[in-house]
Amino acid sequence: MSETTASPASTLSARGRGLRVALRVVQVLLALFFALASAAPKLIGHSSAADTFAEMGWGEAGMYAIGVLELAGAVALVVPVLQSVAATALSALMVGAFVVQLTYFDGANAATPLVLMVPLLVLARARRGSNQELRRLVRDRLRRG
Repeated sequence: MSETTASPASTLSARGRGLRVALRVVQVLLALFFALASAAPKLIGHSSAADTFAEMGWGEAGMYAIGVLELAGAVALVVPVLQSVAATALSALMVGAFVVQLTYFDGANAATPLVLMVPLLVLARARRGSNQELRRLVRDRLRRG
């Protein structure tokens, strides 16, 4: 009986494929979180979101603005050419959320934005190649007028 072993190239290929799948799953989960758990309550004016924004003095306009940014980021996370930019932008939004948690709410839930930033920044780095494609598309569009 002959024993078969996987070649180093096929092992690396399988590992790379597994990492790509895992990254895609994280990407979709983040998009779902930002769309459903974070943006939706703000966009429908749920009392929990409305009360929080009223307490900060940001009112409905602030609540809807943040909700729109989160929803746009969630959608952009699953658009291949926008995925890295979206992850970076949502990370910046999470920095703001962290500061808000510290300043308005005495640090209650301040860890949540930081926890979300970790996979967002990993995703932004891993998908950074899409930035070159985005630049190319923008450059082509500008040349055409």
